[in-house]
Amino acid sequence: MVTGPPPRSISWRSDHPVPRTNIAPQDSPLATNKFYANFFLGSQHQGVWTHPYSLTWSKGTGYAQSWGMTISHLDADQRIFGPPHPDVPGHPAKYFINPLAIQSLILSAAELGSSTVLTTDSLQAFSVNANLLPYPGSLSKITFPLLQGMGFVTGVYSKLQPVIQSSVFFRSVSSAASSSIGIFKYVIILEDGKQWLLYATPSNGQDPRFSLISQTTIRGVPNWFGYIQVAKNLAGSPGEYIYDNSAGVYPVAADLTAWKSAQIGTYQIQWKKAGLTSRDAPQLLMFALPHHVESFGGTTPYGLTSLRLQTTTKGTASGVIADYWTLVEPSLPIDMGFSPWDGSLPLGTRSAKPLSSRALAIIKAVAASELQQDMNSQTNLDSMYFSGKALSKFATIVYTVHNLCQEPDLAQLGLGRLKMAFTKFSTNQQIFPLVYDTVWKGVVSSGAYRTRDPGQDFGNTYYNDHHFHYAYFIHAAAIIAYLDPQWLVLNKEFVDMLVRDTANPSSSDPYFPFSRTFDWYHGHSWAKGLFESADGKDEESSSEDALFAYAIKMWGRVTGDKSMEARGNLMLAVLARTLRNYFLMQDGNANQPANFIGNKVTGILFENKVDATTYFGNSLEYVHGIHMMPLLPYSALTRPSRFVYEEWSLLFDPANAAAPAPASSVQGGWKGILYANLALINPKRSWEFFAQPDFDMRWIDGGASRTWYLAWAAGEHSLDRKFLLLFADCVFEGLGGA
Repeated sequence: MVTGPPPRSISWRSDHPVPRTNIAPQDSPLATNKFYANFFLGSQHQGVWTHPYSLTWSKGTGYAQSWGMTISHLDADQRIFGPPHPDVPGHPAKYFINPLAIQSLILSAAELGSSTVLTTDSLQAFSVNANLLPYPGSLSKITFPLLQGMGFVTGVYSKLQPVIQSSVFFRSVSSAASSSIGIFKYVIILEDGKQWLLYATPSNGQDPRFSLISQTTIRGVPNWFGYIQVAKNLAGSPGEYIYDNSAGVYPVAADLTAWKSAQIGTYQIQWKKAGLTSRDAPQLLMFALPHHVESFGGTTPYGLTSLRLQTTTKGTASGVIADYWTLVEPSLPIDMGFSPWDGSLPLGTRSAKPLSSRALAIIKAVAASELQQDMNSQTNLDSMYFSGKALSKFATIVYTVHNLCQEPDLAQLGLGRLKMAFTKFSTNQQIFPLVYDTVWKGVVSSGAYRTRDPGQDFGNTYYNDHHFHYAYFIHAAAIIAYLDPQWLVLNKEFVDMLVRDTANPSSSDPYFPFSRTFDWYHGHSWAKGLFESADGKDEESSSEDALFAYAIKMWGRVTGDKSMEARGNLMLAVLARTLRNYFLMQDGNANQPANFIGNKVTGILFENKVDATTYFGNSLEYVHGIHMMPLLPYSALTRPSRFVYEEWSLLFDPANAAAPAPASSVQGGWKGILYANLALINPKRSWEFFAQPDFDMRWIDGGASRTWYLAWAAGEHSLDRKFLLLFADCVFEGLGGA
């Protein structure tokens, strides 16, 4: 993509409400939504989750009263579960959370105290350096290179007296033989019975001579230079052997590369190393999440070890010995377009067939009515989110009329009004114009600058939800450009800017960071921006995350940017895998707790907890609908039929007398969302709902249309969508048809 400045219609501001503090100067743009943001935001006393470990600046708390860096790892039996959900059959726990105040080990120094400061530097997509200095400007410090999945927590000491502390209390500390010359090894047993291993590698060969001073403190020698690595070992002697042979090297950064061949997408995460880096130095030990292990390719599976450690919200992590991982997605949705689509069919047959004359007559009549709605009043709002939803809605209607109904004249009328509505934004004349923020380097709403409300437009000014908000604009723009390629001349730069803000592929772009929201380690995006958070980053709407990837894919297609289209395809495939593993919980899901998966969806997934709710209410149609909307072609990829059937049958099926929220009784736009989702497994019933002659338009969400829902259901039916689903001890077989 281009890497020039934003369009001239975008004014620049240097007074962002969140000042850039505790960050060393760097030329590259700063990532706002990454795992380490708590270390430069607010009190700096909230945790950072690298998985499987978490780190927190102690700031004088706990039994140890330490000012060092707390390292914590929690096993599954340490989770705290909320009360049984009263509305869900089987009454699964409403939430689970991992305790925050367990200070298993603390890497500190005798010099650290109440004058200690925490700074950060080298902020990149996968990594950051966190530094503890005895006082501002000190040349002595501990640097913690933090990367997601790191096998050891490493502290690099510069002229300090190492102190290792614990608020769990030390039961025993013993030196042990090391497998590598120049590395000093200690075995630590805490009072909870858990074993931790410590490896100290001095820069000058000086023995750190650690000694146990008290139940909370181990002390080394003064003026020490080198690095200390710690790891929790639950695997006994075999695990200790693996750690012994991996100590002495640690990751400091990572690069991402990707390529495709036909339908196969491959991406590699390659780590940069420090420590022992000679030719015969050990390879890195890193921890992989379950979706990584599922998709390992090349030689990467050979690096899997027997090490397993629980993560907070992503199942069990597996230790892998490798300097890079190769991950393969074997079935990219390369043929997915704007029409209804079914990925279970053979390539070349997966898009909707021509619709029946009966279906077309009904859809045309509804579309003619919906295109009479006032586009300007529905799109020119004080919210990028709701404005984008409306633009996407009208774009989808216009596409349906033009391509599925084959009514170009009616479509052209709607397209002209849609382009006028979009121009309000591409020329930056909306109620709250966008501004380019030079502090954090991104395009944000001017709303919070004016209202002084951080929650204005869901926190857009503070970098919340950009992938949700801008995805709707990118999707609408892709349809407009598909129908009128000349429109790109005046509008491509604006839409490209939205892509760069959220999903920039370049780490050398001076105006926007690489991949602001999508986390290539976790395989999904994080919605939370510049807000300190006790439980880390979070993601609520998994379906709008998928819209984000889909919109990028389709914008790449209509603009002829094959690389962008391929990135969107890869993101969709990765998302389909991670949503199935972590967010959309089929029976038997192995990654979330057994007494939680009955909720079927995670609600809000944080780095440290999962809560089956939403930010706007607890009703089941909210909690589940936010993971459905909008229903578009990608939904057939990211929402597996088996999952949709289980969720519908348990919670929303009017034929199930025990369903707590039968769709027939749900009110408002959520009712339409539920029945549109039903088209994924029963398009006939979905069609019947939307085609009923006395249809109440209050059942349509402001970001959706009856036109598209009818076309969606009819299109899914046109694919002869069959499903064979195992549920409990019976086989359910059905054919959607009308």
